[in-house]
Amino acid sequence: MRAGLFKQKTLWLGILAVFVVLSIFGVAMMGSVAGAKPKSLPVALVVLDESATLPDGGTLAVGDMMKDMLQSNSQLPVKWDILKSETAAREGLDAQKYYGALILPANLSAGVLSMQTSAPAPAVVQILVNEGMSVQASTAVKQMLGQAMQMAGDALSQQMLSTIGSQTEVIPVTTAQALLTPFQVQEEVVHPVGVNHASGNAPGMLIQILWIGCLIVSVVLYQVVNQASGRNRLGGMVLIQGAMGIVLAGVVSGFLVWMASSWYGMEMNNAASIWFVLWLSGSAFFLIQSTLLNWLGFPAMGILVLLMFFSMPVLNMAPEFLPQVTQDWLYTWTPLRIAGSSLRDVMYFDGLTPYVAHTTILWAIAAAFLALFLTSVLKKANAKEKNASALTTAS
Repeated sequence: MRAGLFKQKTLWLGILAVFVVLSIFGVAMMGSVAGAKPKSLPVALVVLDESATLPDGGTLAVGDMMKDMLQSNSQLPVKWDILKSETAAREGLDAQKYYGALILPANLSAGVLSMQTSAPAPAVVQILVNEGMSVQASTAVKQMLGQAMQMAGDALSQQMLSTIGSQTEVIPVTTAQALLTPFQVQEEVVHPVGVNHASGNAPGMLIQILWIGCLIVSVVLYQVVNQASGRNRLGGMVLIQGAMGIVLAGVVSGFLVWMASSWYGMEMNNAASIWFVLWLSGSAFFLIQSTLLNWLGFPAMGILVLLMFFSMPVLNMAPEFLPQVTQDWLYTWTPLRIAGSSLRDVMYFDGLTPYVAHTTILWAIAAAFLALFLTSVLKKANAKEKNASALTTAS
């Protein structure tokens, strides 16, 4: 009996299927993000510093020194964009061009030079972090810029102490203390994430739940239409399927907004806009899912489930953390990620510039799959004719 068991092809095919499924889902869940680390994070650098005149007639240009230090540091996974004003940097943050910005003020050199006087007036260096764009990336930028400013401050302290030490053997206590902090660092979070937003992961979480909800709607309507199509005009049933799906996508989106805010205390200052983006995303999801179901039948479920699992790891991750292959072949096109980015635009950026691009793509996806969805009536009609012909031949 045991020998017969091991001779059955079903057993070995089942074991093989297990390893194939594990491999596929392993690639989906781990392969696309394994070894993720930041690279070329875009950060704005604004150097407003005006050089100061030293007692010996020379000049001190701390801003240029720090700029050269930052740009020459190959260990920083940062792509610097040199801007001329703080306004330009803030506009870039609003447009989601930068994960952060470093502002070196006009009085930086003068402030460092004042450390040698009895009335030190240290300048304030600003670090701006764009939290809404990506908590993960903005946190990394904040830590890197903070460490860089600490190193720059230590280097300036040593330089100033050496200069003063060469002029006098006694350094006043107040001067020595001031030299330990040649400039101050002020951190500011722009476009902060809301309360109970899962550290900025709320858009991705909502989109995942929405995809699953729309998938259930798609399967239910697909079965209902298949059962009723034998007694009704196929074109009318497909139109009813589409209309009901889009309406239910709006209902599901409204329930999702209410559930997140009422049950879990998720802060939603612009709930109507969030609902609209969820409804648009849900409609696109329903049309994608129903189109595949209408054309392929239940085997399409495998494609839809894999699409979800491949998309999940990249929903809330900054693209600069992903391998290049994942950026090119997954991040750029997956509809869940596009929907998540559109929702992030509304939740954290009040629907500024990138929102227009992301919602345009969602509209295009919905329109394309609507056309494919409506043409699925041809496939159903052909199937119905074949069934009728087979019955006629049999009789």
